[in-house]
Amino acid sequence: MSRKGAITFKGNPMTLAGEAVEVGKPAPEFTLHSFGPEGLKAITLADVKGKPTILSVVPSVDTGVCATQTRTFNEKLGSYGDKINAYTVSVDLPFAMNRFCGAEGIENIQKASDYQTRSFGNNWGMLIEELMLLARGTYVLDADGTVVYGEVVPEATQEPNYDAAIAALDKCLG
Repeated sequence: MSRKGAITFKGNPMTLAGEAVEVGKPAPEFTLHSFGPEGLKAITLADVKGKPTILSVVPSVDTGVCATQTRTFNEKLGSYGDKINAYTVSVDLPFAMNRFCGAEGIENIQKASDYQTRSFGNNWGMLIEELMLLARGTYVLDADGTVVYGEVVPEATQEPNYDAAIAALDKCLG
C-alpha cells in the first residue's frame, strides 16, 4: 500500500510506500548495512533488541538539514554511552556515510544504510516513492523492540522534534 501525499518535499506532495509504523506496536523487521573495520555487516531488528534504540532517519547525510539532524543527535546522545543503540538511517552508501561521519566527528550515533533492499523504507513506511529516498523522521524503540515514539516529519526539508525523541528515549531508561 502507498500513502499519497503523506509528506511534502519542498512543498510538493510525496508518496510513502508501505504502512505507517504505529507507536505501541512491535517494530517492523529491517536489514540495514554498515561498513567498518570488519567490512560490510548487516544490522537487523534482532541486533538492536536488549537496549533502547533511537533511529534518526534522513534522506541523505550530504544535504544541509540531514547533516544538521545527524550532528544534533550526535551531540544530544553523547552522554548515553553504551546504554542505548543509536543509528542514523539513510539510503546513502555505507562508504559515503562513513566519509561524512568521519569528517564531522560523528561518534555517538552509528551509521546504517538501507541502500541494498530498501527493507527499512518499505517495512517502516518511510520510502519516498518518487525519489527512492527515505523520509525524515525519528523512532525510539524500547529494549524489547516495541515502538515507543515515532515522528515522520511532514515537510522533508524541516528538522524533527529532537526534544520529544530524547524524552521518549529517557523514559525507556527509567
